[in-house]
Amino acid sequence: MERLIAPLEFDLAATSLREMNQFLHQELLTDDSRKVTVLNPDGAHNIAVGLNQPVQVEVQGHAGYYAAGMNKHATVLIHGSAGTGVGENMMSGTVHVKGFASNGAGASAHGGLLVIEGDAGLRCGISLKGGDIVVVGSVGSFSGFMAQAGRMVICGDAGDALGDSLYEAVIYVKGTVKSLGADAQYEPMTPQDIDALGGLLQRAGLDHDPAGFRRIASARSLYHWNADANQEY
Repeated sequence: MERLIAPLEFDLAATSLREMNQFLHQELLTDDSRKVTVLNPDGAHNIAVGLNQPVQVEVQGHAGYYAAGMNKHATVLIHGSAGTGVGENMMSGTVHVKGFASNGAGASAHGGLLVIEGDAGLRCGISLKGGDIVVVGSVGSFSGFMAQAGRMVICGDAGDALGDSLYEAVIYVKGTVKSLGADAQYEPMTPQDIDALGGLLQRAGLDHDPAGFRRIASARSLYHWNADANQEY
């Protein structure tokens, strides 16, 4: 017999954020994929953090710091903007922001997909460790800083020092880049890049031509310390 799972609503004007997060952490079943709607978030911090089930969470409004941080398996849709650290350290699942994302979006993400329909602030994808980030708008300075693995897609422009100290992550950018960071360089787009980027754009619901993007990756001169470089890279 199929188990019926009813959708839920949490109105944060009447229910505490702690109560909602405790429900999401402790009362969901292993395969619980029900839809949970969050009303009146009013920029509250730590909404839907640490989820570990395939639940679907829709936030009807703006979220504060660290929304959907440490996400695993869940799909979190924010119908508004998000504060610092949205989707940080996520392991899997999907986080989708319909508006602007502040500083450090997707920081240290190990897996999953973060989609930002608006612009992203400074240091988007800092220390990325394997996740995928798609920004429909532009990103601020030092985005992709020390990104170790994973992919970033920027459909708009980028600020200063894009990809500073990159390792094995790859950045695809369509717009204007103010400057590249240390050890970042442009590389030719290969057929494999076109295929991979096309798949990412499709997953994000976008129809951009992947051939219109440029690839940025590491020149690998920072992989080993060179005492003779005199700090000049």
